Amino acid sequence: MKHKAFFYLFLFSSVLLVLFYANNNNMYKMEEKKIDIAHKRIDIVRDSLKQVTKEFNESNYFSIEYNNDAQEYFNYKNIDKSLALIKEEVLALNHQENGNPLVPYGVMNGDKCVINKVKILNHRWIIADFYAGSLHGEVLIKYFYKEGTPTDFKTIDTVLYTTTE
Repeated sequence: MKHKAFFYLFLFSSVLLVLFYANNNNMYKMEEKKIDIAHKRIDIVRDSLKQVTKEFNESNYFSIEYNNDAQEYFNYKNIDKSLALIKEEVLALNHQENGNPLVPYGVMNGDKCVINKVKILNHRWIIADFYAGSLHGEVLIKYFYKEGTPTDFKTIDTVLYTTTE
């Protein structure tokens, strides 16, 4: 009888071991699948990041931040201070009675034209976004900066958009 009890105990233990092994094997396979899926997602995100980085670099090709020749004009050391000053000068013109004089439209539908965003393209050109009520557009500005003197601005061209509602 003692042998039968040990035999059944051994048999029961063997069955439990087989079940535990099978269960752990299935869990291992499922975890491997999850890891594979995670690696695929990581690859997709990396590819997307590479694409976005490439597009970002292409869009910033015409930006003073990536143009060493234009940066040289500002003497590298003072470039951040100079660019901030130029942007402030453009935006300060918004406070004039008829709006910003760099936008040649003046007052439209009772609203004065105000420059909203400014992007310095290089050491000579600025592109700016402006609005006047429901109208908005862009203006290309030529400028001449000399440290210690006010910046000279000249409007080159504008584009006007209307809001369709």
